[in-house]
Amino acid sequence: MRDACEVAVVGGGPVGLYLGLLLARAGVDVRVLERRAAVSPHSRAVGLHPPALEAFDELDGLGHTLAQQGVRIRRGVVRGPSGTLGELSFAGTSATHPYVLALPQRQTETALKHALCARNPDALTRGVEVTALVDHGVEAQLTVQGEGRTQQLHARYVVAADGRRSAVREAAGLPFPGHTYPMTYLMGDFPDTTAYGTDAAITLSAGGVVESFPLPGGLRRWVAQTPALVAQPQAHQLTRLLADRTGLHVPDGECTMLSAFEVRRHLAPRFRAGRVLLAGDAAHEVSPIGGQGMNLGWLDARDLAPRLVAALQGDSRALDGYGPARRHSAARAARQAELNMWLGRPLHGAEGRWRERMMTGLLASPASSLLARAFTMRGL
Repeated sequence: MRDACEVAVVGGGPVGLYLGLLLARAGVDVRVLERRAAVSPHSRAVGLHPPALEAFDELDGLGHTLAQQGVRIRRGVVRGPSGTLGELSFAGTSATHPYVLALPQRQTETALKHALCARNPDALTRGVEVTALVDHGVEAQLTVQGEGRTQQLHARYVVAADGRRSAVREAAGLPFPGHTYPMTYLMGDFPDTTAYGTDAAITLSAGGVVESFPLPGGLRRWVAQTPALVAQPQAHQLTRLLADRTGLHVPDGECTMLSAFEVRRHLAPRFRAGRVLLAGDAAHEVSPIGGQGMNLGWLDARDLAPRLVAALQGDSRALDGYGPARRHSAARAARQAELNMWLGRPLHGAEGRWRERMMTGLLASPASSLLARAFTMRGL
């Protein structure tokens, strides 16, 4: 590994790879440092929203390439105890990608990795960990461990894209205030035995919400709200919830992925400290349902890349607007996630019946187009 570069991106997940690709395409000497030796086979994030796909199309049509690999979800069907409440169409959300694309994160990450390496074969270094950072004012110095040795890497700028537990953010002295919501969920992938096809399905019930999304390969992802975080999840626990709330019987013996999770909200008060900038989950954390965090990180990268290019060319104020603009978008995304969680709470008594009627009215009104834009992350 060379000992100097213009920009060091710490974290080679979807956000770090995309930012590295944008910078490499602009002629920047960029290094992307990733602790994992290979792309993770587990895919928690699966939703690619229209703004991200449109941004990917600027990279030699990458958005359309990914669209050929995934499932295009063009509408969501909402059901409740009284039956179907309505549909949410994504037809008006984009001229080129009027859908949410369901594609496992590992496939998206692999495509970004190949695109980056095709642009600059030396840009990505795997199996290394940043253990220290010192900002010298005119440059930052990273201590990088891996491959049995310790090296020093000097960069004019460092971008932390290393997730919510970001070591770079901590080394830069940037706080990460936030909290954990009381809502907890159980998520799993199973063979799709429903008649939903390419539709997403949301079921409101007395026990809590159930959401499902089609995946490539004839699979469907199910997410069910749970009364408390499940410490050691089992597939039959999820399938029992699905049967109770939707009446559908899902084969628990054919589960290919299972995860229990809680929802957190964190937001760094600043996205920059000297030569260090934050992007993705290192800067903000919102609900993981629907891939919102991943897409929000891509929009960070799209905003940050041209600012970094201008800063490297001598524009001393190019980075000034990055943090405020992206913090505003992250705060909006968090509020939208809170609204979604509120709508999905267990339906009880008069309040539950009122919420069911409200959803029916919203989905049948012109406001449904605004809901579709919010769900597909327009304006963020």
